[in-house]
This record gives sequence, structure tokens and C-alpha cells, in this order.
Amino acid sequence: MTRTRKPVGRIAFVGAGPGDPGLLTRRAHDALVDADQVVYDRGVPESLLDVVRAEAKAETEFTPAEGVPGDVAKVLISAARAGQNAVHLVAGDPFGHDSVVKEVQAVARTAAHFEVVPGVSQAEGVATYAGVPLPGVRTTADVEDVSTLDFDALAAAVQRGSLALAVDAGDLAAIRDGLLAAGVDGGTAVGVTGDGTGETQYTTTSSVDSFVAAALGFTGRVVLTVGEGVSHRDKLSWWENRPLYGWKVLVPRTKEQAGVMSARLRAYGAIPCEVPTIAVEPPRTPAQMERAVKGLVDGRYAWVIFTSVNAVRAVWEKFAEHGLDARHFGGVKIACIGDATAEAVRDFGIQPELIPSGEQSSEGLLAEFSPHDEVLDPVGRVLLPRADIATETLAAGLTERGWEVDDVTAYRTVRAAPPPAEIRDAIKSGGFDAVLFTSSSTVRNLVGIAGKPHARTVVAVIGPKTAETATEFGLRVDVQPPHASVPDLVEALAGYAVELREKLAAMPAKQRRGSKVQGPTALRFR
Repeated sequence: MTRTRKPVGRIAFVGAGPGDPGLLTRRAHDALVDADQVVYDRGVPESLLDVVRAEAKAETEFTPAEGVPGDVAKVLISAARAGQNAVHLVAGDPFGHDSVVKEVQAVARTAAHFEVVPGVSQAEGVATYAGVPLPGVRTTADVEDVSTLDFDALAAAVQRGSLALAVDAGDLAAIRDGLLAAGVDGGTAVGVTGDGTGETQYTTTSSVDSFVAAALGFTGRVVLTVGEGVSHRDKLSWWENRPLYGWKVLVPRTKEQAGVMSARLRAYGAIPCEVPTIAVEPPRTPAQMERAVKGLVDGRYAWVIFTSVNAVRAVWEKFAEHGLDARHFGGVKIACIGDATAEAVRDFGIQPELIPSGEQSSEGLLAEFSPHDEVLDPVGRVLLPRADIATETLAAGLTERGWEVDDVTAYRTVRAAPPPAEIRDAIKSGGFDAVLFTSSSTVRNLVGIAGKPHARTVVAVIGPKTAETATEFGLRVDVQPPHASVPDLVEALAGYAVELREKLAAMPAKQRRGSKVQGPTALRFR
């Protein structure tokens, strides 16, 4: 009789790093995505857990670690014996925690397969994000129990080079007293960083004899840096000095499109809040699109002009329904109104023939679109698949140039449901530092479902048509990029923030306090 062999599970002790999901190693990421059960410490940031949950299997179980090391080890061993892959996710590095070392020892006494995936330590990682180099002989530690610290050794470390400790904010006074008692000079520079590598990371600098008072209000885990490296923060602080650091930015886009913009905003230090204002739905009747697709295959069109990513998706979805692909575009030239739309076309294996080199708008495209020539253009018809609420500018301009235009409704844009009450209140009361509008419909729909942004909110628009609509609704347009694309829009907002910072820095202190400039950039100088 053949016996079925039970599957063998694995156990992984995974270091989450100091908190920024981007610092999770590839091996750690793979272990988490493949896990059947993830036990996580409460020190692991929710933002990191959200990233992992979104990519892990739907049935993966996430539970907080409870009890003593032996209890956690039993949970992991039981899962492995049941054929599951179990992970204990810890902040920083696994071997930076005495409790995790005990868990590994307990697992090692069994036959279970296990691995330990290192992570960037909290102390060292946050010091780097705070702009504090640790030159010379460095000493770093993620401290769980302050009573175990050897303050004489720490004092010697400060003398030799630099010191970085990850500790609970409630232990700062005990550390100050220990350092002073061990002979550390009270005037030695100290930095204290809260929410290390997070969206609201903040560092205060002072000295050994005053850092407890300077860090008043800090809670949870903080990183204490002591020594010469702290003095370099003015020039090396990069995380907190990104152009949009701390800015709360409203992103009113469709759910599918908001992610790209939010990622770019985060790279500049902003805290994006996505509020869908538009939902994309198929046309009420498919007949127009059916005829358009048949016309493309039959050679009815000389050009297809795409004005949005949604239009590209709508056409390709209809192609897929009929078992068609990029080969059936043979002989048809493609024009795109902007870079993002062109990139969506390239994703399907086709290179557009025309993208406006100047203004990326209907007017910009028309300025470069050749009039119809009966000799050079034996087929004189253009397909224009668009939203149901698109303006007539492009179709009218093409007709004037002698082209026949099939203006087809490829998709409908409908107003999304209103956001939660707290977001509506923040929009109207100035709770957002900036709002980014990528189309006229996002302006109309945001005002319709949530009200007008407060006058202190910086308004950034993607192009001239959107600017016109914003002005019609009584909004002051502060930022408009030279080219209509999401990357340029975010870049323009970041540049605007830098200009604000430079203007405020040049103002006398009294003028700064009276300045009408709002937002985190202004507050840093008050």
C-alpha cells in the first residue's frame, strides 16, 4: 500500500526593517507572499502589513503575536507540521530581539525547516533616514529592555564614534540619566526621531542634558542618535527635506488611475488621499463600438485618435471580445493626445505615429495633424473613441481639416459616490495642502460630491482646459505643468513647494508669521 506523504511546511523569521515598505528585502517579500500564516509583532507598521496583505494569497492568515516566545514558537511549529508556510514578521532585524532569538532556539530543537531573513535594523535604518551618519566605530542596537544596557560601554562608544539606539519613548529619561552618570558630556549632540522612515517622521536635535524635554510628545518607538554625526543633519537630512514632505494631497481620480499618481507623490514625501470622483462604465449601447471595431479590421479608417488611457482600454477590451489583437491594426495610424495615453498604446505592442510635441491637448494635437489630402490619404476617415462627455473641439477641428470623423462613445464617465464625511470636511476646511486635477470632469465631480476646496489649498491642474474649468468654479489655479502628463503635474507641484520654501526662508521672521502661505512648508519656518 502506497502511503501519501504529508507536505512539509517551513518557518521563516523575517525582518521587516525600520518601517518603510520599500526597505523590505526581496527574500523577505517572497517569504511573506508565499506564507499561509503570518504572525506579526505590534511594532510592525500597518502600512507595511497593508502592502503585504494586498500581494499575499487571499487565504493567508495574519495574526498579531501574543504571549511569550514559547507560545509564538508553538504556533509556528504547529503550522509547519500541518504543511503550512509560517512567518514571524518582526520590526528591524530578527536577531535584534532577544525574544525572537529564543523562538529560533525553540524551533531549532525540532525537525522543522526554518530560515532567518535579516532586515535593516531600526536604529541604523532610521539614523540614515534622519540624515545622521554614523562614522568611525559605530554602535547600534534595537533595545527591548533598557535595564540591560551597559552605559559605560555606550559612553565609550560615543567617545570613539557614534551611537544609535532604538528605544521606547518612555525610556528616554532613563537613558539620559545613564549616559550622564557614565560621564558623557551633557552638551553632546543628540537627535531623536519618531515614526522613523514613516510618512510623518520627525527629528528633533538637542543635547544629552536636554533631549528628553525636546522629545516631549513623542510616543512609541523612537531612535536616539548621539555624537558627531548629528551635526551633519542640516546638510544630509533627505527624507524630511523632500519637496512635498508632510503635505496632505488630495487625488481625485478613478480608482484604477490614482495609484500611479499617489506613488509619485509619495516619492516626493507627500501623503496622498485618493478620492474617486469618476467611475468608468461601458456605453449604454454597444452598437457604435461594434461598428467601429469592424471598421478598423476592414480598413475603413486612416487614423485612430486616442484622447485618454480609458479610451485605449475600451478599444482593446472590445478587441479581446472578438479574439482580435494588435495585428488587426495593420495599416491604421494612431495619434495620442498625451504621453500617458501613448504609453498605454505601447503596452499593447503598437508605436503611435503622432504625439503632440508641444501642448498635450486637443489644440496641441490639431496644430500638428495634417489636413486631409485626397492623393496622399485615399482613406479619409478618422475614428475618435472617447468618453460620452468629451468636448467638440477635436472633432470640429478634424472636420475643418477635411477629415470625416466617427466620434464614438467608447465609455461613459459617471460621478462616483461622495467620500466619507471626514474627508468632505477636510476638503472644505483646508485639511488638504494641495489638490491635483487631471481633467475638467474631476473638477466638476469633486465639487459636486464633496464641495469646493478651501482657499488655502494649493490647486494644481494638468492642462489649460482643466484650468478653465477650475476657474469657472471659482478656484485659484496655482500650478500648471508645461506638458499635460501626470509625472509633469507632480513635478510641477514639487517645484512649487520648493519655491514656497525658498521665499519663506528669505522672509524676515516677523513676515513669516504674518504670511498667508499655508501648509507644511510654511509651518517649518514659523
